[in-house]
Amino acid sequence: MIDTAALDRADLPRPDVSVVDAGTILAERYGLNGRIAELGSQQDRNYRIDSDDGRYVLKINRAAYGTVELDAQNEAMKHLRARGVLVPAVGQSVDGQEIMPLIVRGEHYLARLLEFLDGEPLTRRKYLSERTREALGALVANVVRGLEDFRHAGLDRSVQWDLRRVVQVTEHMLPQVTDAEIRDRIRTMLHDADQHVRQAAPNLRIQAIHHDITDDNVVARPDADGHLIPDGVIDFGDLVYGWVVADLAVCCASLLHHADGDPFYILPAIRAFQRIYPLTDQELGALWPLIVQRACLLMAAGEQQLAVDPDNEYVQRNLENEREIFRVATSVPYGVMRVAITSATGAELPAIEGEFAPLLPTVPQGDIRLISLDPQSDDWDRFNWLTAGIDRKILRSAAIDTGYAATRYGEYRLSETKTCASSAPATHALFTDLCIPSGTRVAAPFEGELSEIAGGRHRLVGAEIVLLLEGLEASAAGEVGVGKELGTVGDGGILRVWLAHEPDVEPQPFCLPHHASAWRRVLIDPSRVLGFDCAAHEPRSEAILDRRNAHFARPQKNYYKQPPQIERGSREHMFDVTGRAYLDMVNNVTIAGHGHPRLVEAVRRQWARLNTNSRFHYEGVAEFSSRLASLAPEGLDTVFLVNSGSEAVDLALRLAWAHSGARNIVSLLEAYHGWTVASDAVSTSIADNPRALETRPDWVHPVTAPNTYRGPFRGPESAARYVAEVEHELSKLEVTDQSLAGFIAESVYGNAGGIPLPPGYLQEVYRLVRARGGVCIADEVQVGYGRLGHYFWGFEEQGVIPDIITIAKGMGNGQPLGAVITTRAIADSFEREGYFFSSAGGSPVSCAVGNTLLDIMRDEGLQENAREVGDYLKERLEALGQRFPIVGAVHGMGLYLGLELVRDRETLEPATKETMAICDRLLDLGVIMQPTGDHLNVFKIKPPMCLTRESADFFVDMVAKVLEEGW
Repeated sequence: MIDTAALDRADLPRPDVSVVDAGTILAERYGLNGRIAELGSQQDRNYRIDSDDGRYVLKINRAAYGTVELDAQNEAMKHLRARGVLVPAVGQSVDGQEIMPLIVRGEHYLARLLEFLDGEPLTRRKYLSERTREALGALVANVVRGLEDFRHAGLDRSVQWDLRRVVQVTEHMLPQVTDAEIRDRIRTMLHDADQHVRQAAPNLRIQAIHHDITDDNVVARPDADGHLIPDGVIDFGDLVYGWVVADLAVCCASLLHHADGDPFYILPAIRAFQRIYPLTDQELGALWPLIVQRACLLMAAGEQQLAVDPDNEYVQRNLENEREIFRVATSVPYGVMRVAITSATGAELPAIEGEFAPLLPTVPQGDIRLISLDPQSDDWDRFNWLTAGIDRKILRSAAIDTGYAATRYGEYRLSETKTCASSAPATHALFTDLCIPSGTRVAAPFEGELSEIAGGRHRLVGAEIVLLLEGLEASAAGEVGVGKELGTVGDGGILRVWLAHEPDVEPQPFCLPHHASAWRRVLIDPSRVLGFDCAAHEPRSEAILDRRNAHFARPQKNYYKQPPQIERGSREHMFDVTGRAYLDMVNNVTIAGHGHPRLVEAVRRQWARLNTNSRFHYEGVAEFSSRLASLAPEGLDTVFLVNSGSEAVDLALRLAWAHSGARNIVSLLEAYHGWTVASDAVSTSIADNPRALETRPDWVHPVTAPNTYRGPFRGPESAARYVAEVEHELSKLEVTDQSLAGFIAESVYGNAGGIPLPPGYLQEVYRLVRARGGVCIADEVQVGYGRLGHYFWGFEEQGVIPDIITIAKGMGNGQPLGAVITTRAIADSFEREGYFFSSAGGSPVSCAVGNTLLDIMRDEGLQENAREVGDYLKERLEALGQRFPIVGAVHGMGLYLGLELVRDRETLEPATKETMAICDRLLDLGVIMQPTGDHLNVFKIKPPMCLTRESADFFVDMVAKVLEEGW
């Protein structure tokens, strides 16, 4: 039992020692002078001093805490330092004392001087990466291991934070919690958890433990990838002989206010701890209940401390975090967390055994039609998954033929998805619905006690298993034998079935995808009572990725190290196999959005009629070619249809060679144009090819990139200086008597992040090139076709007309389709060298797609939407720059934007690692984003042109959320 003195100490306010007092103590007792700042604390006073001799912490405790306790803390730190754990060194006063008695205004205190450990406390980061959490768990394990053999008389004491005494201490503090509802909730959860702890308590190991390794009491440094790695421990004020598992419980509880409501967030820390210092089965079983009790104690202590010390800003600030810890800790059943923790540590879970009588003895199993409602279901090609009640509508439709249909247990329902959601929705079905005739007999599959529970549901509790039913018209109650009638299916003709392995679990319909493996051990597969296999197969994403990596050539990279398996899309959203929705902010291929019904129907109709190559005569190719020509400036009236942007650029270069009779091409540095031999030759982006600058053929002549943000000449007035660079390169060709074939450039600097060319740049460059017999190629593959909103073609902003336009990407909305638009004269020059043919470029299906997309762009006002939503999005992104120094600039226009991140706005040092880490974090939050530019520090913002304001807001809000987390 905890002693009265310890409870009385819990009521003490902080020492009444001011900054001025601390300065006097430091100068007179320690011979130190410097800048002093107070550090937050619950019940002692801590002051940091920055002196010429180093950085220190002056800790002042009330004398009630006792010299022997403080000596134990000092000796523990020395003990751990000797074992390689980073903890503060203990300092001495000028007269050699490590613990200094003081009297300030008549009050007795004890002072100590400790080394200040440099680093960042984790509390300041709202989100901690998995690597950070693992490192924290490992640090706790190393401290526990380091203290295994530590003994000291000052540890055999009663402290308010000791989880062995948490019930008594929390009950002592609860009267200070003024909200009766919160007070009762704390008390209920405290005692519920205690029932679980008491069962394991006799088998929990005891030793010296820190008992307060929290996000507040560690210091961390970033690793090479920008993840904070905690490596030092401070504040030994709660050092005590206690349960080993309590040290991990305290640490895990502190993580929960970073967790965005997800209790499974702690699992990486537990996994890492277990690798270094394995816990026993009994300790693992007690871990979550102890975390709940720690949450109860924090809540009570925060309220209680404010009552005795209302001006304590540290307590006020922490109270919101403690409320969140309590909310998350009490949000999930003990059974689920026990399974999750056990699984995370690699321990084997016992098999669930049992054979049962059929629940529906009169239903012919062969007549039951199993339907699928996961993201890959064919039914979603016909039904809108956002329609209310759509699951049961499909279920009833499936039952029309035989009278019987069932949904699958364990599938991820697309109908439960949520778009523009920062966390994954609960999509994993933990039940089976059966559509069967009303009045169908329902029998007990095992012996048990039947009772009605909340919501008109019924529970049959057996020896080791529980059946939960919704839609039952019960005819029995109390004890029921195997095979005896429970009742009949109700008037609605729908029976929902759960099978539980935990006697007191509530029948939850869905769980989060990454919680599914734990929940499936609690609400288990009901196939064994139904008599037929109703379980869905788990997605095989990792196996499929392995197969891709085994046979798909490695240079064909995929986004993300652990990519979600995307199998469906709609408008600007994509959906993985678990039903998680992602906002697609990079897919400039899909101008009209994913899964557009008009495109689906156009492709279906044309495939059903004809698909061949463009050497045959059919209407589609004539119509599409004429429509493309009508979109181009006057004189550019001849169209080649190809498969891709790379092929379009390759053909454009060949046209330039044929028409000019020369070979030399001037291109821009930092540019990307494609992967064919010729298009790659004029691509100089080192992000796409690190050896780009050293492997260009001698006919390619790169010139300085007109990057007005970070190039050698900056600002909108820099055109003349960049033009001079082009003129210098052209002069070098003339000196060596070489002819010029042409000049190629994106009309807006797309690969660098949508940076506009300086005004007048292309006008002067085009003039110089044409004066030397060259042709001017505008690469509009990324930036053209209405994406800029204010212009259909990027070159319109520069007030020029090129000789050749290359396009692809969005013009096919994902169908392999590209084009080159040029003059009849240039096209005829190419014909003198031979014919041109592209198998799929002008096929009937490709032309149907191209024509339909132009119709959609017109009918749905996609260019206008790109202008309006794009301008709004840019405005919101620019506002981020006023809040976050890492935001250097926002480039581009319409829905081709680039958010450039820098470490320093003066030097423009690119924030490359941060950009990639932020993109990875955005994926967690439901946003697909990738970096671009030679430094990979620019967000490539080019979403489907149907992007809504709601989606634009969500994107900016998520970027802000990540930046608020500490980047």
